Amino acid sequence: MLEQVKISNILFLDIETVPAWPSFDQVPEPFRNLWEKKAVYLKKEAETPEILYPRAGIYAEFGRIICISTGMIGLQEDKRVFRLKSFYADEEKELLLAFADLVTRLCQKRDIDLCAHNGKEFDYPFIARRMLVNGVRLPSPFDIAGKRPWETRHLDTLELWKFGDHKHYTSLELLAALFGLESPKSDMDGGQVAMVYWKDKDLGRIVEYCRRDVITLAQLMLRYKGEKILEQEEVIVLDDSNQKKM
Repeated sequence: MLEQVKISNILFLDIETVPAWPSFDQVPEPFRNLWEKKAVYLKKEAETPEILYPRAGIYAEFGRIICISTGMIGLQEDKRVFRLKSFYADEEKELLLAFADLVTRLCQKRDIDLCAHNGKEFDYPFIARRMLVNGVRLPSPFDIAGKRPWETRHLDTLELWKFGDHKHYTSLELLAALFGLESPKSDMDGGQVAMVYWKDKDLGRIVEYCRRDVITLAQLMLRYKGEKILEQEEVIVLDDSNQKKM
């Protein structure tokens, strides 16, 4: 399969999510009651809905997206480059609209494959659900209702690593170590995102963390395909002013 995938058509992505409210005592009704009902199925002995609330960020019904980082491999002056673009904001709809615009424009130019680690279980459905909640029209790669499996252009580096084995989860951090890649978790890990956002109010740190995951994701796919990994000088971070160059 990977021989048929053109690396320049892959949009690598990663998302960072947090609980929709800073703490359980700030959750309004009816969501407080609904989280309590959800927690019944999540809790272990002595765990309360309040103790479990930091986990709310992994559920699209109780969390929201604060950052989507993307990357694509291409050419610039006949040299390979990896263009990174992050969409981040305290206002979720704002970043979702900007991200949807990028995906739509890319799809008008070529066939795009999405790629994320555990993307089929987390990133893709989470993005689609939050787009619906925010009234954002789904770009074609996310509008999969009625599509056949082979028509859904969703790559997943976790699924590819499993080779049909569904018994366990392998983290991006572990695969990076296994393939001799730089760890994306040098500064923080996913379990700290909510604290850094709600308590430290440091969205910039989260964006950098998200970007590192996307770089690692692309490096891993290059390893899977037996191609040369990216050098530091090949990575270009785009800002808002040059977004359309992607």
